[in-house]
Amino acid sequence: MKRFHVHVSVSDLAQSIRFYSTLFGAEPAVVKHDYAKWMLEDPRVNFAISQRGGTPGVNHLGLQTDSDDELESLHARLQQAELAASAEKGVACCYARSDKYWVTDPTGIAWETFHTLGSVPTFDGGERAADAAPCCAPPARASAQIPVKAAGGCCG
Repeated sequence: MKRFHVHVSVSDLAQSIRFYSTLFGAEPAVVKHDYAKWMLEDPRVNFAISQRGGTPGVNHLGLQTDSDDELESLHARLQQAELAASAEKGVACCYARSDKYWVTDPTGIAWETFHTLGSVPTFDGGERAADAAPCCAPPARASAQIPVKAAGGCCG
């Protein structure tokens, strides 16, 4: 079974936790000083927010798998779509250790397919150098984010 994943960068974590907890009718499953995550069943989504210095807006989208076999199946599909995927095995990011593949869709949106292996005590597991690209994005797109759309319009 797969779970849809959305990661949003926010400017005010506490205010955003209140908003999303009200929207989802549930408190986050994980709360850290710079991050929160809801593992919802209806809809089945892994929804995460973080305050990590990025531009507010959608950070990336993804699909979380329950097994390595599902992850490899998704990776094979992405290869058929002729999208270059970068692999990260056993990487620590977002307080979890995961195997993952990153792709960027034709419009520039980062997609992560991943299988979570366990948790880690810090956002990046203390494994990234201070000058390294942040986790939660494919290497070529680490600083790009989709900005929040201005209020006042729909779909256009």
